[in-house]
Amino acid sequence: MNAHEIDYKLYGDDMQFVEIELDPSESVIAEAGGMMMMEDDIEMETIFGDGSSSNSSGLFNKLKGAGKRVLTGESLFMTVYTNNGYHKRKVSFASPFPGKIIPVDLEQLDHKIICQKSSFLCAAKGVSVGIDFQKKLGTGFFGGEGFIMQKLEGNGLAFLHAGGTIHKRQLQPGERLRVDTGCLVAMTRDVNYNIEYVGKIKTALFGGEGMFFATLSGPGTVWIQSLPFSRLADRVLSSAVSPTGGKGKGEGSILGSLGDFLNGDNR
Repeated sequence: MNAHEIDYKLYGDDMQFVEIELDPSESVIAEAGGMMMMEDDIEMETIFGDGSSSNSSGLFNKLKGAGKRVLTGESLFMTVYTNNGYHKRKVSFASPFPGKIIPVDLEQLDHKIICQKSSFLCAAKGVSVGIDFQKKLGTGFFGGEGFIMQKLEGNGLAFLHAGGTIHKRQLQPGERLRVDTGCLVAMTRDVNYNIEYVGKIKTALFGGEGMFFATLSGPGTVWIQSLPFSRLADRVLSSAVSPTGGKGKGEGSILGSLGDFLNGDNR
């Protein structure tokens, strides 16, 4: 299914939203709860599955698409926004936490990208939102995103959201990049994704960076985020549970308060 050709404009810096302009009969699909505002003649319809199949695809294909979304931790349903008027109309979608919205043109990226769960915001109707299994056991257990990541396929525009500042990196053939497993946002289909052990027990226990890195090998393009939502949430929760407003539990060490004591923080 060819995706609809939509136009867009990004607003804001750290709390962005994307405004999508739809011609008559054009549609955009989005996660439930992502809509910020919409003009007259835009109609919403909740659909079962990922929105890429036609209405005549049958119940089995719709159940299959919905099952994929459950495995990636998303809702069974998505929302389609269609311009049913005779003039151009606009609908806007907002990022759910501080960070950036990343527009990607799948036609220029070999029609497929792989991204972390929950990073999808919206896309032109016709883009397929599915799952991508990590085939290596180590990657599945320690990769931060488990065995399953999302994949976006098609020939249209899609929009991802991620935390903090986004760094787009073009990897040359054979070039390797090691990143924190939670900082990987997306990658093109040719990038080889694996998990690498930090290598030293002391570093793994007290370094605050975990025991594993994500190793990305080129050629291909990767998108890295500076502030994963999980890291932000951990810091907020840690401060919230502490009566003094400081550390409520050991941060940066799997040994908790013992790690703080050994690091000299025994307040």
